[in-house]
Parts: sequence; structure tokens; C-alpha cells
Amino acid sequence: MGYRALPGLISLLEGQRTGTGAKHKRLWCKNGNDGSMQQFAPLEELFKGRHFDQEIVVLCVRWYLSFKLSYRDLVAMMAERGIDLAHTTILRWVQHYTPEFEKRWKRFARPVGGSWRMDETYIKVRGRWVYLYRAVDKQGFTVDFYLSRKRDVEAAKQFLRKAMKNQRVPTKITLDGYAASHRAVAELKKDGELPKRVRARTSKYLNNGIEQDHRRVKHRIGAMVGLKSFCAAGVTISGIELTEKIRKGQFKIGKLGGSKATMPEIWRTALAA
Repeated sequence: MGYRALPGLISLLEGQRTGTGAKHKRLWCKNGNDGSMQQFAPLEELFKGRHFDQEIVVLCVRWYLSFKLSYRDLVAMMAERGIDLAHTTILRWVQHYTPEFEKRWKRFARPVGGSWRMDETYIKVRGRWVYLYRAVDKQGFTVDFYLSRKRDVEAAKQFLRKAMKNQRVPTKITLDGYAASHRAVAELKKDGELPKRVRARTSKYLNNGIEQDHRRVKHRIGAMVGLKSFCAAGVTISGIELTEKIRKGQFKIGKLGGSKATMPEIWRTALAA
């Protein structure tokens, strides 16, 4: 027997949880960001053939990415409300829909500033440490991220290339003392990929912001009981970064219903074609 959304169920769940008024195999293999205006399928087509109502799917994906919950936590929460789910079903939803949700939200993104704070941290994927390159601007807005198996010059260059492609060319880049990052900036300038006017500097004080920002992402990853593959880890992190950007106010909410709109209403508008 298929479970459909009961009348008022989503509003009830949201009220209880948040209250009202609150091929190199990598994740970017599905990006397709070429600067052109993308055409999206109607939202109904996106969920066509699914066993569950689209609002249940969006709710589970959004809560998993936003809060410190495991898949089994969500299964238990849904079961209390009469919705029978397997944890692997939610896992598949997260992996399938997160890239699409991210692309649809991107239409409403605010531009980031030109002064970047760049740093790398580490997370464990399938029992091995990998490196997560990230940057924020001076307002604390997330610029971009890049997941790498290595911490070296090439990884730093790949991160900067991705960030400049998806955002803008920076005016200043604040780095830590790690020599490979400084060398990456110098080589990009030499090759003409980064303007020579871009200033690279080291400041532990200024980089405190990005180090604090790492904690929010790593705190969320800590509840996930291990990331099982490199590509899946990248997709999941992109979703976490998306929900963090929403929390930071990096999207034009005025176009999505304004400050009085509830979070389900904002998401519904953002995802609509």
C-alpha cells in the first residue's frame, strides 16, 4: 500500500520540528553550469513515478541536510506519523535530488564578495581522510567547496578554478601558512588564469572566520555515521552547503515569498520551474 501525504501533515511536521516563523568521477560530473539559462522540468515531472508524495521527499531530503539527523532518525520520525520508509530510500532521495535542488536554488543566489578567506579541513570517507577545501567572503558568505583526496598544489588550483567558475574572480585571497596554497595562487597568476592584481596574503586573525565555518559543516557530517563513497560524500556536502547558504541569507528570499513565508513555502517556490 502506497503512503500519500495526509492533509496538513507537512505543516504539522514543520511546526513540530522548526516552529512557525523560523568522467573523472566527482560530484560535479552532473553540474552542467555553462552560464546559460537552464530550462527545468516542471516540479511534478521531477517526482513522476515516485511511490511517495513529493512533499514527503523534499521534507526528508531537506531535514537530513539541515539538521543533525541520521537516515534512521528520519525513518523513526516518519514512522511515528504513519509513513513507512526504509533508510536506503531516503539515502537514494538525497543522492538523486540534491544536485537538482542545488541548481534550482542557484537561480536566486546573491553574489559573494571579492575578498575571500580560503582554507582546507579534513573529513573521513570510507575510513580514509580526504580534504575539504572551502572559502567564505569577508561577510561569512560561502564561496564554494572542493573535495580532494590529496592536499597539494593541484588540489588548491582545482578549488580556485571551480570557485571562480561558479562565482567570480576574487580581489584578495587570505590563506593560511600552508605553502602549497600560496604556490597554487602564484602558478594560476603565472598561467594567466588569475589576474596579477589579485592579492594573496596570510592572516590567522582573518582566517578565523573560515575555520569557524568549517565547524558547522563538520558538525553536521559527524551525525552521518560515515560517508561511504567519495562521489556520494561530495553530493551530500553540496546539500549541506546549500542549507548553510540558505541559513546565512545568500538567496533572494524576497523572490521566494519574503520574510513572512514559511520554510516549506520558500522551498516550494525555489524548486518550481
